[in-house]
Amino acid sequence: MRGELKCDPTPAGQALFTPGAEFGYRLGATEASLTLAAVRPHKGRLLVRVRGVDDAESAARYVGAVLYADRARLDVGPGEYLDADLIGARVVSLADDDLGRVDEVLHYPASDLLVVDGKMIPMVRAIVREIDLKGGRVVIDPPPGLLD
Repeated sequence: MRGELKCDPTPAGQALFTPGAEFGYRLGATEASLTLAAVRPHKGRLLVRVRGVDDAESAARYVGAVLYADRARLDVGPGEYLDADLIGARVVSLADDDLGRVDEVLHYPASDLLVVDGKMIPMVRAIVREIDLKGGRVVIDPPPGLLD
């Protein structure tokens, strides 16, 4: 009713969500910027209000949008990766067999998932053995049936 939107930021981006923060956003073919007017926690996620948006009808245009910030503003720790670091990376087996490229990264409570040629690969240590950002590759050890 107040034009608030549910938001699930990645751990690296969580600290950026403050009133007055500026973000880029993507929704389909639309790409623009916005400023947050208000942020509050609610049931394990954030509720955000965009500056200039004061009702549900106006907020509806942002439903499904992906917010992003300049990399320099993000606090990425050791062993953490941004979606942009992984998208386009070559995925290979332990034997260096080419398995495709990362098309997308999905974020779920249990684990993040790499989407490779329509197949979802959980980003867990038992499967993802190495991420080589400089080499642009992700080495995996998939259990039987994962990629079938």
